[in-house]
Amino acid sequence: MLLTVFISALLADDSTDAFQREKVLIRSSIDGAEQPCYVILPKNFDASAAPAPLLVSLHTWSGDVEQRHPDLERAAARRGWIYLFPHFRGANRTPDACASPRAQQDILDAVQWAIGRFPVDTRRIYLTGASGGGHMAMLMAGRYPRQWTAVSAWVGISDLAAWHEKHAESNYGEMLRQCCGGPPGESASIDEQYRVRSPKTWLAGAADVALELAAGIHDGHTGSVPIRHTLEAFNVVAGVQNLPLISELEIADLSRADGRLESPQSSDTAEDPSYGRSIYLRRTAGKCRVTIFEGGHERLDEASLEWLSRHVKPE
Repeated sequence: MLLTVFISALLADDSTDAFQREKVLIRSSIDGAEQPCYVILPKNFDASAAPAPLLVSLHTWSGDVEQRHPDLERAAARRGWIYLFPHFRGANRTPDACASPRAQQDILDAVQWAIGRFPVDTRRIYLTGASGGGHMAMLMAGRYPRQWTAVSAWVGISDLAAWHEKHAESNYGEMLRQCCGGPPGESASIDEQYRVRSPKTWLAGAADVALELAAGIHDGHTGSVPIRHTLEAFNVVAGVQNLPLISELEIADLSRADGRLESPQSSDTAEDPSYGRSIYLRRTAGKCRVTIFEGGHERLDEASLEWLSRHVKPE
């Protein structure tokens, strides 16, 4: 059963930024639970027009379907994209959340629902997320690489056991224990939960996905996710392709407060107008790109959409 609730049309001063939001309930194909999801369409969206790209955006670690990303919503509307914002079991504080099989299926079910209802260009199905959304975006890229044309994951957590070590005494540590059944090391079954819910376990499967990984240099100091999570995620994708890794020395150099590379490569000082920030590391491994930029625990929305928009699957 599908329940659709019309919410509102939100108009900005610039009519090209206008969009409309609908809240829907999509029944899970794995357990029958009805999961809420917002659909955001450009104002006056024409369902009979040419197929449009689909952007799936994921909420953060402690967020849920009611979280808003107004700048991203407006930017997607300007591009004429269909925007989905699924719940996928909400904040990561229960076993059903935090990259569980149910949470994964909620995202896949939302995509299939959108394809069945709107003129989706299936050559351009994009996924983005930041922080906890970056965690889930990386995991979905590794587990379901054929689903996505491109994925853009920002300041994501790639290793849950390592993140628990940093946040064992904070609310994040408690949330992880609620999801995984306890702290790492308590039992083999709990350790397995940390493993299977970590993107690093699956990212070898993302070698054929156009995958962007990005983090602000100050995250982990002024933010909650050290940049090591992003750099080690890149190394998994590079390693499976037998391509050069970011060295441990380079990771350590960048992970210091105000860290910099001792010997940057030419790509590491690239200028990228879509970022509009200084770049301290940029490497590629096949279709994967990693960027460490001047910033903190954040996503640069226009940069994310620019990366996604450049990728189209062949006919």
